[in-house]
Amino acid sequence: MTEHFGNRFPQFYITAPQPCPYLPGRFEKKVFTHLLSENAVSLNDTLSQAGFRRSQNIAYRPACDGCSACVSVRILVNEFEPNRSFRRILTRNDDLTGAVTDARATQEQFSLLRTYLDSRHPEGGMADMTALDYVSMIEDTTVRSSLIEYRQGGEPTAPLIAAALTDQLQDGLSMVYSFYDPDDVSRSLGSFMVLDHVERARALGLPYVYLGYWVADCRKMAYKMRFRPLEALGLDGWHAVTD
Repeated sequence: MTEHFGNRFPQFYITAPQPCPYLPGRFEKKVFTHLLSENAVSLNDTLSQAGFRRSQNIAYRPACDGCSACVSVRILVNEFEPNRSFRRILTRNDDLTGAVTDARATQEQFSLLRTYLDSRHPEGGMADMTALDYVSMIEDTTVRSSLIEYRQGGEPTAPLIAAALTDQLQDGLSMVYSFYDPDDVSRSLGSFMVLDHVERARALGLPYVYLGYWVADCRKMAYKMRFRPLEALGLDGWHAVTD
């Protein structure tokens, strides 16, 4: 990466190999840089377009030996039209309102996250997340981050049902991390939050919603392919997903 930001060049590093969280028996490495300079916002914008993701004040992307399974994907907002299944999800959740708040952690959010992780990802990389870890995940940001809290009727006293940590980029919204009540299966809250982000991006005049990485052989990521039209990042740039 040779793009110049002010008078500084970002410094990139490679992590040591770690077990892959998506494909059993494989190992992952990541290339990363810190988002700590006065140019953090523009650097995050540029790196996001190049397939990087943000975690706290670090931007990273996979750099695995002999593997390119992790593919960055983004929704084409202006061309997206919800199909019948998505329209049903929107109808089932029309009593929910998402309130945009500053990126500030609360005990209510953390309690919901712990319930979500214990139910859906008990052996994942975040399974041992503490309250302090959660505060860092939400609040350690030098870019344009916010938290969207979803409650019935938009009432601030109503129970928190779902939440999404979201970055606003120059060309879209990036869904950094989302979680929800795992017992409320009928709402399809994960898909609903993606649909809601599409409409928020549309209202802001932003052309993309960045969904992070898709791995073809990872069942938990299969849902991302439902949000067509979708673009994937390849060696020759972003291109439409057609299969």
